[in-house]
Amino acid sequence: MILLTAQNISKTYMERKVLDDISFFLNEGDKIGIIGINGTGKSTLLRILAGEEEPDDGEVIRTNGIRISYLPQIPEFDDHGSVLGQVLAHLPADLMQSKEYEAKSILDKLGLSDYDRDISTLSGGEKRRAGIAAALIQPSDVLLLDEPTNHIDNETAQLLEDLLLRYRGAIVMVTHDRYFLNKICGKIAEVEKGKVYTCDGNYSEYLLRKAQREADEAAAERKNKSLYRRELEWISRGARARGTKSKDRIERFEALKNRDIPVEAEKLKLQSVSSRLGKKTIEIEDISKSIDGKSLIIDFSYIISRDARIGIVGRNGAGKSTFLKMLIGQIQPDKGRIVLGDTVNIGYFSQECETMDPTVRVIEYIRETADRVQTPDGVVTASQMLERFLFTSELQWNRIEKLSGGERKRLYLLKILMTAPNILLLDEPTNDLDIATLTILEDYLENFNGAVIAVSHDRYFLDKMADEVFEFRDGQCTRYNGNYTDYAEKALVGSSADENKSKKKSEKKERVYTGKTKLRFSFKEQREYDTIDDDIEKLEQDIVDTEKEIASNTSDYVKLQELSDRKELLEQELSEKMERWVYLNDLAERIAKGEMI
Repeated sequence: MILLTAQNISKTYMERKVLDDISFFLNEGDKIGIIGINGTGKSTLLRILAGEEEPDDGEVIRTNGIRISYLPQIPEFDDHGSVLGQVLAHLPADLMQSKEYEAKSILDKLGLSDYDRDISTLSGGEKRRAGIAAALIQPSDVLLLDEPTNHIDNETAQLLEDLLLRYRGAIVMVTHDRYFLNKICGKIAEVEKGKVYTCDGNYSEYLLRKAQREADEAAAERKNKSLYRRELEWISRGARARGTKSKDRIERFEALKNRDIPVEAEKLKLQSVSSRLGKKTIEIEDISKSIDGKSLIIDFSYIISRDARIGIVGRNGAGKSTFLKMLIGQIQPDKGRIVLGDTVNIGYFSQECETMDPTVRVIEYIRETADRVQTPDGVVTASQMLERFLFTSELQWNRIEKLSGGERKRLYLLKILMTAPNILLLDEPTNDLDIATLTILEDYLENFNGAVIAVSHDRYFLDKMADEVFEFRDGQCTRYNGNYTDYAEKALVGSSADENKSKKKSEKKERVYTGKTKLRFSFKEQREYDTIDDDIEKLEQDIVDTEKEIASNTSDYVKLQELSDRKELLEQELSEKMERWVYLNDLAERIAKGEMI
């Protein structure tokens, strides 16, 4: 049963078309994850589906009686009022009393058990949890969630997973949390250049299918390029037997010449930019910190290594961001001290982001930091770096006010990297950044020549970047070797037997032979590759000679039939040889590039 249909939807913002004649269908029981680069219209599509915004063209048809619950990126509450009262505020009056117990139960699970607390005193993460509770208790057939895991900690994200897995209605959500997409969604919708492309399966299946599709397109284009080169050589032979050239083959050449070449998907290219880091980095000596009478850090000491990759986890309010702010000197410890080496240059990516002047142009904002920067590939200008961050030359001259929230975060990240830091402090870098940006950021951090300390709730991100995890809880900082999965096995399972089992499994995995070898010709293929050009030339000449014989034997019908049959066989053999030539030349190019199998 179709619950909701969006037909031929278009939407333009400030002369920028974010949705272009797209259609979207939601069936009963669907669990759809919407992904795409920041600024492509994901949140806009969700607001249109929710009825919070009208499209410029097209319409949304909702089944009669359908009930929709919508969680925006920034939950909307009154300035004041109790947490419980605000969560129940949008319910019909006759449901408020019956839903109160359910609301309290969800708030308890989300760590908001002080129901009478004034909503204005909640942090961003706590308001997000209250918004989740408000969305979940609404009687609904469809749940629309915009970045539900933003600003919530790892434990809350896992609780939300469990709640959504038990939800019986349809779900459409915008999220960059790849583990979340994998566990909840059975369909992925990618918004790209104004269009929506859907794929059945979870995020892992989507990646496999997209990789296969791109590989197929690349292979087809390699084949067409090889064939075009061959046909171009043939068509350019000039006067020799020009009149006898096959009409079909000339048409094939024209089709190859005018073919649509697949456009390679835009990718962020972040060059590793850093300054020299000496032996002394950051030394933390017996620090303690309390805020409003709550102990966040007690007697903590640590020396950060030059190549540290530290992920920091803990519940909201546990002191994670406070710790980073102490490292940069924005907040002073109550006791102890933090000593920085002379060569330390910290790049601090703040969770709140900095306030940007909306009237400033994108390129001017970056040039305020640096007009050019040294990378391993040479000097790169601010404009070139913006191009690598998917800010086209046209976008670079736009005012910041025209950017989406995610695009502003991407711009802010670029500004931090343009300072050429040798120690990166990242406070919730995955909030509001799209998956494409996160993937390349992860690759960038892997090759970054310096230390990285990141506060994050994104389990996938922590698995890729961290080789040590700090957990902040009740004033204590407990350190775990390994990434987030290793931490979860040790801290959340806590069994030494499980630790040993995991360690043995990891050691065994490291010893497994990958089976990869360099691609190469077989003996038979090598011989065929060496002679196939001569074979094709001979077949082409045989066809020309046969056509001449046909032209001179128009009265001998028996001979004419024999020649026609021979020409047909030769053309079939030439077609097969051409296919083989394309395969062998493609294989030769891949061997020359050193591809593995």
